[in-house]
Amino acid sequence: MKHIVKRRGHNEVFEPRKLYASIYAAAQSVREPAGSAELIAEKVVSDINAWIDKKHEVTANDIRINAAKHLKVYNPDAAYMYLHHRVVW
Repeated sequence: MKHIVKRRGHNEVFEPRKLYASIYAAAQSVREPAGSAELIAEKVVSDINAWIDKKHEVTANDIRINAAKHLKVYNPDAAYMYLHHRVVW
């Protein structure tokens, strides 16, 4: 079980479903079709899981930056939204 260091310094268990939801929301916010947004979110979460497995400690900001980097490969606009907007409606 991997823990991440949050912005305010406390630790929290890494929950891939939260990352999936935020990636999916960012993709949807730039009008990526639902099926495509799901596939993109799955790929990014898979990439981040593999990256986290190699780390001793990870911050929430590290995850955000790395996820945006991977998301940019699939949809640069969604990556921008994910990286620069805390809440995507």
